[in-house]
Amino acid sequence: MLISARSAPPEERVRLHQRVVLDYLDVAHAVAGRYRTRTQDFHDLQQVAYVGLTKAVKRFEPDRGSDIVSFVVPTISGEIKRYLRDATWAVRPPRGLQELRTELRTASSELAQLLGREPTPEELAEETGHPVEVVAEALRCGQGRRPLSLDASVASDPDDHGAMTLGESLPAPSTDFEDADLALAVADACSALTPEERRIVHLRFFREFTQEQIARECGVSQMQVSRLLKRILRTLRERMSVSPLAE
Repeated sequence: MLISARSAPPEERVRLHQRVVLDYLDVAHAVAGRYRTRTQDFHDLQQVAYVGLTKAVKRFEPDRGSDIVSFVVPTISGEIKRYLRDATWAVRPPRGLQELRTELRTASSELAQLLGREPTPEELAEETGHPVEVVAEALRCGQGRRPLSLDASVASDPDDHGAMTLGESLPAPSTDFEDADLALAVADACSALTPEERRIVHLRFFREFTQEQIARECGVSQMQVSRLLKRILRTLRERMSVSPLAE
């Protein structure tokens, strides 16, 4: 069928390729099963395997061999490995660390059989020839595949349901320090105002009085209040522009 597809018109070639893909879906399913884990969605692996199968069918050259399965299987495996390497990281580390982590898994398994325990980073470094610091970083980067939930408890006792969660322990964005600096700068600038001027500032910006209400409260005209506010604000701007607290 694939031999016929080579000389067929484009639309017919696509149809023949699709028939071959359907014939070998069970092969793709079986290869995907090799990489199945508890933390990996098997449906995603299946979809990636089907993509690999489709690519293999398009690339297969019958003239070079009649056994399509021997070509399809490694192509699907390669597609799944690339997916697991590149697409399953919540926080993706550099490619070099990803590849080293794969190397360390193999070395760790072999050393564990020899030592009867899990090898230390120092032992892995000696076995693989990599610096201890790089080995330790590669081992830590595996946490990027399974990040902790923000709802996870930070208590040492997992049964302590009233303990603080990881999300609750993270600092929230805050402007408290900036607001405190600004408040100090404003207070310093207000020290240059007269008691009457400070009263007007309090009424206008803290109690949110209108100019008309301020005029009635202070026994002056609204025009005078307007002029006073302009002078007060000019004074505050000048004071704050040179205040060390505003820098």
